[in-house]
Amino acid sequence: MTLRITVIGAGPGGYTAAFDAAKRGAEVTLVESRWLGGTCLNCGCIPTKTLKSSAEALETVRRAAEFGIAGAGDPVVDMPAVIARKRKVSETLRGGLEKSCAKLGVRVVMGRGQVMNAGLVKVSMPDGSVQDIEGDRVIIATGSSVLNLPSLPVDGTHILSSDEALELDHVPARLVIVGGGVVGTELAFIFRTFGSEVTIVEGQNRLLPIPSVDEEMSKLLLREAKKKGIKVELARTVNSTRVEDGRVFAELGPSPFLAPELVPASAKKPVTLEADCLFMTIGRAANSDGLGLAEAGIATDKRGYITVDDHLETSVPGVYAIGDILGPTRIMLAHMASAEAHAAVANIFGAQEKPDYAVVPSGIFSSPEIGDVGLTEAQARAQGFDVSTSTFQFRELGKAQAMGELPGVFKLVADRNCGKLLGAHLAGAHATDLIAECALALHMGATVSDIARTIHAHPTLAEGVMEAAAGMTE
Repeated sequence: MTLRITVIGAGPGGYTAAFDAAKRGAEVTLVESRWLGGTCLNCGCIPTKTLKSSAEALETVRRAAEFGIAGAGDPVVDMPAVIARKRKVSETLRGGLEKSCAKLGVRVVMGRGQVMNAGLVKVSMPDGSVQDIEGDRVIIATGSSVLNLPSLPVDGTHILSSDEALELDHVPARLVIVGGGVVGTELAFIFRTFGSEVTIVEGQNRLLPIPSVDEEMSKLLLREAKKKGIKVELARTVNSTRVEDGRVFAELGPSPFLAPELVPASAKKPVTLEADCLFMTIGRAANSDGLGLAEAGIATDKRGYITVDDHLETSVPGVYAIGDILGPTRIMLAHMASAEAHAAVANIFGAQEKPDYAVVPSGIFSSPEIGDVGLTEAQARAQGFDVSTSTFQFRELGKAQAMGELPGVFKLVADRNCGKLLGAHLAGAHATDLIAECALALHMGATVSDIARTIHAHPTLAEGVMEAAAGMTE
């Protein structure tokens, strides 16, 4: 008998699950309330990277004389054209998903899904009607959305969420970004290149205060941010905001998230920042409203994220959940959602797969980029490893010199006793691409000697990984 699978949410997790299930012969219905591709394709990963590409193009033209190119003139950013290109990229990719659905026979239903049980999903349609989708299994992949805070009341004009920031059709003269995490730092470098005076406000005592990001990468990024003229207020939070005469005023105070002794004296003094625009880039919230989780008996944590077992099945048999809707106790990345999708579908078909959360690379598209995978030096020491580390500077590479991309570092973390690679942390041009080699090495259980003895093409940036590994074997 053909399995009938209903997938709720068409982001990277949802459409991957739908395509995988269809290829296995299932009858698949994909329910989506807004647009195919989810946050990643429409207001997250892809739009941000498209804006970054425009910023990089602008920076390249500005540096033309440095590369012996004359007559480049004085380039300026055309934000309406930048936004139009961003939308076109997303539209093109959405079109590709639509074609894949048609090719694989995935039925797409646009509406809001409510889970009754593993055999029934009710979909509220745009015209107000309700459609019953009967099946055998359900996969929930509704993701997350920007978190709203009372002290940062988003108005869509002066105080913007990260979603709205990606639709801004002008360059604010003065910009405050609240949150020095991944989204905040990416937007800071983009809009600084476009011409904004940027200030980042971060409640922790470093940029990118994420466990998976090595502290050396945070220090490097802070240094590069300051070189580019980005102001950074660490160990501070925004206590309140007000809008007057078309300007935003943000009242800063010392961070309540740090122990008092960790807050420097300079951060304890009240400060008021004045800007033309403020981006709120703090946190995510579960997209669980209207899913009927409580009524269906699907367990959640106190923040509304769905809890699942090791095989991604919820407390209701036959109902699975993947992606951001699982919350920060898992890994909230698009490619992790895709990996969970494959595992969930395999388990529906009788397997007992567990997603591997130990080797999950991440890419941060700041300037320079940061790529990391595995344990940081601090994490490795905390787990009791006798740690060995090695670093190699980007500027020592011939390819980096030829490209004019000098800031950056390759850092490897290994077990001193056996040489096994434990983690890799890269900062520099194309670091988000270079991290793939390190992810494969971790997955295969490679040692730093294995990496050092692998012939790398010259001249390439990837040689930096080899050189860092060689530094441990000398």
